[in-house]
Amino acid sequence: MPALHWFRRDLRASDNPALDAAGRDALGVFIHDPRLEGVGKVRTRYLQAALEELAAERALIVRTGDPAQVLVELAAELGAGEVYCTGDATPFARRRDAQVAQALARAGVALRQIDSPYAVPPGEVRNGSGSPYKVFTPFYKAWLARGWPAPDGPVVATPALERWRAFREQALGAYKRDRDFPALAATSRLSTAMHFGQIHPRTILAEIPDATTNPFARQLAWREFCADVLWHQPQAVWSSLDTRFDTDMQYDQDDAMFEAWTQGRTGYPFVDAGMRQLASEGWMHNRLRMVTASFLVKDLHMPWQRGAAWFMQHLMDADVANNQLGWQWVAGCGTDAAPYFRIFNPVTQGRRFDPDGEYIRRYVPELTDAPDPHEPGVLAADYPAPIVDHSRERDEALARFQSLPPR
Repeated sequence: MPALHWFRRDLRASDNPALDAAGRDALGVFIHDPRLEGVGKVRTRYLQAALEELAAERALIVRTGDPAQVLVELAAELGAGEVYCTGDATPFARRRDAQVAQALARAGVALRQIDSPYAVPPGEVRNGSGSPYKVFTPFYKAWLARGWPAPDGPVVATPALERWRAFREQALGAYKRDRDFPALAATSRLSTAMHFGQIHPRTILAEIPDATTNPFARQLAWREFCADVLWHQPQAVWSSLDTRFDTDMQYDQDDAMFEAWTQGRTGYPFVDAGMRQLASEGWMHNRLRMVTASFLVKDLHMPWQRGAAWFMQHLMDADVANNQLGWQWVAGCGTDAAPYFRIFNPVTQGRRFDPDGEYIRRYVPELTDAPDPHEPGVLAADYPAPIVDHSRERDEALARFQSLPPR
């Protein structure tokens, strides 16, 4: 009987072990799940383009609905006895796949999950006692020691592969030096392609010189660490790993302040540039993700979950593990060993990582002619004054943390 391959986070035709296992004649299907709707228009357009690129390489059926129902009906319609897919690790995906497997089994069809969107599947890196790692550095060392497989056969050229190889040739050597400067084209911008599986991390790792010491490979390990943490602690999607931040921390709920943050109208140029980049491109430089998140949590005293939800809705590369654990890292309630006292100063961050104000002026055109676009104040007639005083709010954030009961 023919087999189906259910595409999810593996939108590529080569180096796809699940697709290979389904067989050359397997029919590919992608299902728009209404439960995952509500993401930004930029991400929707990207996904559509990715599906069109995949459909140009092989036959692809696109349906909308509950995956369990769609796959049962499609298997019956085509006489398929097996459905293959690449495994997924998020709590939602694990629940969904269990429901799909049960529905298919009742129809006499098997669900075969093969491979993972990660170089090392979440849950497989453990310490000597068999427990998961709770902080990054020991996880990273064990992850390197474990290693990862090579790409599964030849990798066919795609836009994502071409983008990676162009970055490797042009910017990988200077990545450690330049990656924190958002005005530079110093990062790979591959996060969205990796999220949708247009390129697999093992393909990248196989082509990085000295991957065991390369700083770009280390960033890939951070991605894998977040997925591993979420695998073991699925509640971290919306619950703080340090539960005091959900039960005892004092938060503010000022909708006007939140709106100013989302619109890039806080009066802090570096923060506003990051939020406007997100609004216009559906993407934000990682340095700005940390700075803007810190501003919401530490300066505006709002729960990290509110900002994480905004990012998940608007980021083109919105990845549950990376996003939620990244927000918890900034908020100080996650896995980091030096938590809450890290408070990003939006002015000094801008001066350090955008010294000429090039990035700020790119996204905050009101400040094009400002002699110093970093210092908050009356910078331009159509640009707002600072909505808070950072120094005062920093002290307030630390005081609220100190008031928490002992962990």
